[in-house]
Amino acid sequence: MSRSTLINWLLVLAVLVIAVVPLVFIGSETEFGGADGVAVEQIEADNPGYEPWFTPLFEPEAETASTLFALQAAIGAGFLGYLFGTLNTRRRLATPRPAPQPDDPT
Repeated sequence: MSRSTLINWLLVLAVLVIAVVPLVFIGSETEFGGADGVAVEQIEADNPGYEPWFTPLFEPEAETASTLFALQAAIGAGFLGYLFGTLNTRRRLATPRPAPQPDDPT
């Protein structure tokens, strides 16, 4: 096994550990609330008489909101992929390539 293959497998193992360990320690009784809910609770605790100054024009259902969030992430990933591909192609085309050498008959 080459050194780069070993490093790749160690990186895969590290990613798996980072992904699985928090799930083990969290447990199944934990309620997952969104950041918006935590922010609303904190604002209500700090300022009991606070009234929001803005209401959303369109408030989608939870399933629709998660779909829109996934769509936003996919569009962002596509944009980043296009950007990195374009920059890589520009860099590759900007470096001069050596001219092919004619075959030497001697």
